[in-house]
Amino acid sequence: MMRRRFVSSDAAQGKGSDPQSVSGPRWLLETSFLVVLAFALAQGTRAFAIQPFVVPTGSMVPTIERRNRLLVEKVTYRFVRPPRQGEIVVFDNPDPTVRKEKFFIKRVIATEGQIVDIRDGRVWVDGVALDEPYIHGAVTDLGDVSMPVTVPAGEVWLMGDNRPISGDSRGFGPQPISKIRGRAVWTYWPPKEFGELN
Repeated sequence: MMRRRFVSSDAAQGKGSDPQSVSGPRWLLETSFLVVLAFALAQGTRAFAIQPFVVPTGSMVPTIERRNRLLVEKVTYRFVRPPRQGEIVVFDNPDPTVRKEKFFIKRVIATEGQIVDIRDGRVWVDGVALDEPYIHGAVTDLGDVSMPVTVPAGEVWLMGDNRPISGDSRGFGPQPISKIRGRAVWTYWPPKEFGELN
């Protein structure tokens, strides 16, 4: 008895033999979509969550060296809480006509309502001399701003760890929290400096 062999039209024409095959135009469209999606996600992360930052000056030495590369976290100050004393922040240059850098990086020394004073080469907040191991014994001199200063609501007092060369709130006064871009949390370059910032 003879058996008839049935072959589907797709198989006869070679269709469906390779489920992984994708036409050229379709592959190009899908690849382009993925590239655009990855770019959009990267930009969204940069704008709202984490942003890399290159330290422009030596005002935070030795805590942070000039040209170090950091990660700046943007979520906390935007959605959770305001800056706290001791945190390292990146903020807009208060006066671009004086300094060319777009952003500065400094440490939060005092927050709203606190009274900052500088005397005997030390920083005092609310009548208590700060313990500042990060300045490694450097003397803190007065600047152009008359002391003492009560930090206004919604602002912070910012100073660099490298006190002798740092241009900070001693010169430009307290800064609005709205001008702060984020909290510097991690050094990722150079490798020898890799780690969390304190």
